[in-house]
Amino acid sequence: METNPACIARSPEEGRCIAIVGDLYRFLATGAETDGRYALWEAIVPPGGGPPPHTHSREVEFFQILEGEVTLLVGDETIVAGPGHFVHMPIGTRHAFRNESETTARMLIGVAPAGIEEMFFEVGVPLDSPDETPQPPTEEEIARLLATAPRYGITIEAPPP
Repeated sequence: METNPACIARSPEEGRCIAIVGDLYRFLATGAETDGRYALWEAIVPPGGGPPPHTHSREVEFFQILEGEVTLLVGDETIVAGPGHFVHMPIGTRHAFRNESETTARMLIGVAPAGIEEMFFEVGVPLDSPDETPQPPTEEEIARLLATAPRYGITIEAPPP
């Protein structure tokens, strides 16, 4: 990694795009660009989208809702968050988010330190543009994520078969 990261500037059409279990993530800053300090991405979450409950053992995670509405599980608490809401999860906090509405949600997701974005690059499906529509997750993609997550310090509660 570089010891003096350069300025990062991205237009709305720029940034590496990954489809991951039905959501689209457009990476605005990665650990390779921030000397490992943080990673930040835009998440486009269609109705019904979002990950199952999981826990990070290495990084804090934070969400800023830009459009739409997501329901967040934070520990045993449920938070319905709309535009302007900010939620921060300390390391070790069981959490999840789900778009339970009928419209697509858009939010920023960040982690510190960086690193988990590499899991998304490893498991996700590359897309050419943030305008592409991710396909629903396949059983193979879900299995690949469940097998890969522990290497990144993530414990995922797999949905029942």
